[in-house]
Amino acid sequence: MKKIVIIGGGPAGLTAAYELLKDTKDEFEVTILEESEVLGGISQTVRYHGNRMDIGGHRFFSKDDTVMKWWSDLMPIQGKPAYDDQKLGREKPLVSGGPDPEKEDVVMLVRDRVSRIYYNHCFFDYPVSLKKETIKNMGFATTMRAGFSYLGSCISKKPETNLENFYINRFGKVLYSMFFEGYTEKLWGRHPSEISADWGAQRVKGLSIRAVIKDMFSKAFGKKNNENAETSLIEQFWYPKYGPGQLWELVGEKVQEKGGQILYHHTVKTIRTENGKIQSVVCETPEGTKEITGDIFISSMPIKNLVAGLEGCADSEIQRIAAGLPYRDFVTVGLLVNKLELVNETDKKTLGNIVPDCWIYVQDKGVKLGRIQIFNNWSPYMVEKPEDTVWIGLEYFCAEGDEFWNMSDEECIDFATKELVKMGVIQEGTVLDSHREKVKKAYPAYFDTYAQFDQVVAYLDTYENLFCVGRNGQHRYNNMDHSMLTAIHAADAIKHNSTDKSAVWNVNQEKEYHEQKQS
Repeated sequence: MKKIVIIGGGPAGLTAAYELLKDTKDEFEVTILEESEVLGGISQTVRYHGNRMDIGGHRFFSKDDTVMKWWSDLMPIQGKPAYDDQKLGREKPLVSGGPDPEKEDVVMLVRDRVSRIYYNHCFFDYPVSLKKETIKNMGFATTMRAGFSYLGSCISKKPETNLENFYINRFGKVLYSMFFEGYTEKLWGRHPSEISADWGAQRVKGLSIRAVIKDMFSKAFGKKNNENAETSLIEQFWYPKYGPGQLWELVGEKVQEKGGQILYHHTVKTIRTENGKIQSVVCETPEGTKEITGDIFISSMPIKNLVAGLEGCADSEIQRIAAGLPYRDFVTVGLLVNKLELVNETDKKTLGNIVPDCWIYVQDKGVKLGRIQIFNNWSPYMVEKPEDTVWIGLEYFCAEGDEFWNMSDEECIDFATKELVKMGVIQEGTVLDSHREKVKKAYPAYFDTYAQFDQVVAYLDTYENLFCVGRNGQHRYNNMDHSMLTAIHAADAIKHNSTDKSAVWNVNQEKEYHEQKQS
């Protein structure tokens, strides 16, 4: 029996464990080492005073059928309306025989995707759409400048040596300055001109003004199909009744039912090697130091920490590159309020007639706030009293150890509340409850030594029994489905006794994956 050690109990680590155990019998002994007390990583659901927070927001949608089936096999799609849909008479595509979310908990809801930009006290569609509300909010003069700017970007393309040029080539300089520049700098703490275009290629995919126009005409002529849309243009997605952590907790239970072991509060500090293979990992635990041996190791820990812990790494250049890999850390402030001052001027019905957005991207450069989540709209079951209160998450990007990160809970909540009042989103004195969550290394970044990252990949691949998976395990700003696919490919290689890591590293790299649904 092969002993598999998996570092990290996030989506990638849990997916790998489940894939190795679900169809095999007595072939693998699987152990997951998780440094915290919860599963799901950044995809966890935080419970607080009867309300739930989704850290970072997780839409369950993939262009890969394997992942969609993986999710729905574990959590069937709803067969009856959810609480808010029932109350409001909203229609959703229901699955015959599917569970009733009012009676059962293990159920995927079908939710409407509404994400908008809040800029200059006005709402704009995200991504920007071409309709009369957009022109009205921008003003005729700005609209004309944006149009000519876009035409200019079509005629004269900039070399895509950085993220700024990547955006300008697709949207023109005016729209880039309005809707991308400020938010991107908040997210990364660097101006887009200092960031590799790789980030845009992975996250924005094929989105551009051309894609927006194509999408607009498709809708005008009745062609509305999520399967052929860019990921940023989908109109509905799946969502677990109690948030993403509910699914990953369920996967953890399945792993344990099939004989897998999950060890919490196990922080990997040292990776011991011999003859080009990983032999064991040394963990810090509440009971002291523990060494765990294995035949094959799957790592979703940050590459920076992995290389720093490799006892066999004598290559100073690899150590330098890995040590210089940058990350952005993340803080979410949850606020419970009676109401928002934002007015729902859409045609979408909501409980309490709140704005229908899942996310609101804050482009205002006068505040540090990056995004606002409205948990009521992700799932009514995330909020204890969804008709009477609004439970929101304020998302901030920072660096571990900086002034914002080091604020006390009270200072941070007060700071976030004052920004919302300044923006006119809430009135002063209306916060009923609050909570703060901090996440280290939430976003692998694309600057500093990242330009030499391929050297680190080549080096890590020399350890034939090591597979690097997930967002931090590959230092790639992957979506949840991409992280899962890296783990699925790693598990498949292990089951076939293969040491070829190419499929694992190639997830979310092929241009075709971004632009077409795989058949």
